[in-house]
Amino acid sequence: MERATPPLAALAVAVVAVSTSAILVRYSSAPSLVKAFYRVLFTTLLLVPFALVRHRDAFGRLSVRDWFVAIAGGVALAIHFASWFESLEYTSVAASVTIVQSQVLFVAAGAALLLAEHVTRRTLAGMVVALCGIAVMSVGDALTGANVAGAAPLYGNALALVGAVCSAGYVLTGRSLRQRIPLVPYVIVVYSVCAVVLLGLTVADGAALVDYPAREWLLFLGMAVGPGLFGHTVLNWALAHVESSVVSVSLLGEPIGSALLALVLLGEVPTTITVVGGAVVLVGIAVTSRARAS
Repeated sequence: MERATPPLAALAVAVVAVSTSAILVRYSSAPSLVKAFYRVLFTTLLLVPFALVRHRDAFGRLSVRDWFVAIAGGVALAIHFASWFESLEYTSVAASVTIVQSQVLFVAAGAALLLAEHVTRRTLAGMVVALCGIAVMSVGDALTGANVAGAAPLYGNALALVGAVCSAGYVLTGRSLRQRIPLVPYVIVVYSVCAVVLLGLTVADGAALVDYPAREWLLFLGMAVGPGLFGHTVLNWALAHVESSVVSVSLLGEPIGSALLALVLLGEVPTTITVVGGAVVLVGIAVTSRARAS
């Protein structure tokens, strides 16, 4: 299937798949931590057979340092899912998904600070533009008094920003580990750590882990199969076949796709401020992504 699949077609499927994530989260009435836990758990379980059949030896090659890196990445990913899923309870889909996609900016900043990567003026300009867009999205509607979706948009946007920072931490901590082991073993290790952390947070929060109707279990599975397998896993596969700049820019389709799905399926109409601020953010992300790739 890998040899027969055109990379750009796979990329298009992946962008559509990740665009459904926020909608599936909104459809579920389970607590945010429960939704995040089962999404990661089911994604991990679906990938285990591939890891055991094709990459069984990869796990034995992990050093003590690799395990520390994997644990750090898994913790960062768990906080990303927990904060982003919760943000969707308080702000609009368009704002939440756009802000969480700004993780590209924090990857660039982290790579400069921690990995001594050179930051060009173009990269810096893209980061500044995107951050201005986030500021417009976060406080613009509050200043104008516009009616917005969500119970507490400013709080929800802040949670989405935390999710973006933690997503960047996951990318940065896993960079060296991903270079030494194949994709599936890598995500199995990191997802397993992530699931354990989310389970601990769920238990500490006192949320029920069972006694959900069949509809909820189907939504949990849908989050794993759609955004999990056909989304992020296929995106990671595509990185081996197309330029990283193409993948990065294609991800800008997720906020647009999610906003359109929210409009059609949830009746959620973004405000003018959200649309303008979101467009500014996407331009900034595109400039940053292309500058880093070049």
